[in-house]
Amino acid sequence: MTTFPYPALSLHHDSGVGVLDKASHLLSVLEDGPASVSRIVAVTGLTRPTAYRLALALQRLRLVTRDAKGRYHLGPRLSEMAALEHGDRMLSLAGSLLPELRTRTGASARIYRRCEEGQLCVAAAEIPKAHPVSVGTALMARSGATAQVLIAWEAPEALYKGLMGARFTADTLIQVRRRGWSQSFDPADDSTATLAAPVRGPGGRVVAALALTGPAGRLTGDAARQAVGSLIDVALRLGEASGA
Repeated sequence: MTTFPYPALSLHHDSGVGVLDKASHLLSVLEDGPASVSRIVAVTGLTRPTAYRLALALQRLRLVTRDAKGRYHLGPRLSEMAALEHGDRMLSLAGSLLPELRTRTGASARIYRRCEEGQLCVAAAEIPKAHPVSVGTALMARSGATAQVLIAWEAPEALYKGLMGARFTADTLIQVRRRGWSQSFDPADDSTATLAAPVRGPGGRVVAALALTGPAGRLTGDAARQAVGSLIDVALRLGEASGA
C-alpha cells in the first residue's frame, strides 16, 4: 500500500456537492503556499487525474495560477474579489482624500484597479483644464507609472503577462519595487507627468494604484519629492480603509 508524506484530508463536507468540496480542498492546500500536483494529491487524497482536471478548471477561472516550475498558486481573482468586498470603504474615503491631494499637489488625483482590459479608473479628482479620465474608463496597462505600479508586485505568471507588449521592462519594475513608487511622462506631451504609488490591502497585497497626473513642473525635482510624500500618505490611508 502506498503511503503519503502528508495526511490526506477528508472530502466529506456539508455542501453536498462533491466537486465543490474537492475544489475547496485543493484551494486549502494552496493557502499554505505553492504546490505541485503531487503534493495536492498527497494532501487531499484525490487521484492525480482528478487533481489535475480541477486545477486546470480553476486556472481557467483565474482562481489558480501556475508558475514556471509547474506549481500551482492561489489566483488573482481571489484577491480581486477580496478587494471588491472592501472597495466601498476605500472609495468612500477617496471622496474626501482625493480632492485634498489634488489641492495639495496641483495635480489630478486618481485611483486605478487592474481589470481584464488593463487598468480601470474607479475614483478621480481632476484639476481644471486637465485631460480628464472619467470614472469607469478602462485603459491599456502597457505604459506609464500607473501600469508599472499595478504590475510590479504581481505574482510571477501575472507579471510575465503584464510585461508582454509593455513599453517598460522587468528592470523598470525592479526599480519601482525598490523605490516604492513610479514616475512617467506623457509620450505625446512631455510637459505632463504622472506619479503613482501602490495602495496595499490585507497582507500587503496591492489592490489599487493611486496616481497624480499634472504639469511636469509640479511633479519633478523638489516638487516631486513633496508630492510623493503626500501621495504615499494618502495611499496608506486608502489601504487601511480597504482592509477595514
